[in-house]
Amino acid sequence: MVVAAVGLFACADLFAKPLSASLPAAQIAWMRYAVLLAVAVWIVRRRGRRGGASRPELQLLRGIALLGSGLLFIRGLRDLGVAEATAISFVTPAFVTLLSIVVLGESVHVRRWAALLIGLAGVLVILRPGGEALQPAALFPLASAACGAAMVVTTRRIGDSDAVETILLWSSGVGFLALTASWPTFAVAMTPLQVAQAVTMGGLYALGQYLLIVGYTRGEASLLAPFSYAQVLFAVGLSALVFGVVPDRTTLAGIGLILLGGAYTLHRERALSRLRLRGMSPQRARRRATL
Repeated sequence: MVVAAVGLFACADLFAKPLSASLPAAQIAWMRYAVLLAVAVWIVRRRGRRGGASRPELQLLRGIALLGSGLLFIRGLRDLGVAEATAISFVTPAFVTLLSIVVLGESVHVRRWAALLIGLAGVLVILRPGGEALQPAALFPLASAACGAAMVVTTRRIGDSDAVETILLWSSGVGFLALTASWPTFAVAMTPLQVAQAVTMGGLYALGQYLLIVGYTRGEASLLAPFSYAQVLFAVGLSALVFGVVPDRTTLAGIGLILLGGAYTLHRERALSRLRLRGMSPQRARRRATL
């Protein structure tokens, strides 16, 4: 389900890229949120939830972070390839690590720092001096990753106080309301083809979100999280198939470094979680969780 979800996200980005050439990022995001909110309301009603949040201020902050992440990524697609933008945005684990230190007070040890630096090195390889990706547009997926990290850290603060359906409803509702309130500032006329593309994009994204939620409610997060990196592979393959754009060797090397750093971080967290379940202290678990 996780692999299918990230595959749907990559497909949704294929529709977002041509739309970004002629439509404001906010308008594309609004179409996505409209469909996502409809799905969220349906899920909440189907499962008999009311949608009330125990910590609405954190839900609001999470929704704003998710909105920023989506807007910035869509804006980056205007000038970057889907594969490059997706790969750069997957530096999110590095930003999560940094924010965890500042916001959550977590301690970060040598191996996690090493994985973080590997991922950042991959971004630098993609944004190599003189490369096509070294342009102001590359800052958009980077900023998107930072917003995504803020969303993850906020979710950790929320913890288990709210159901997944509630989180999805608030996240989609905050984005939809914010964009609807500012609609007159960015809305432009759309052709029937653009409307169809936007609705298809929103449907793919909403279905992906639903599969992701179901997957994470049936399996361990530490087991499933590494499969999300398949989105980069989908992005590369679909970009080559649909747009005929194949990243060069240097870009592929950078993508590989990002995947390596993220995969090792997730592997390390899974090993630590297993050892902690056996009753080991965090300090002893870190000593035992070797490569």
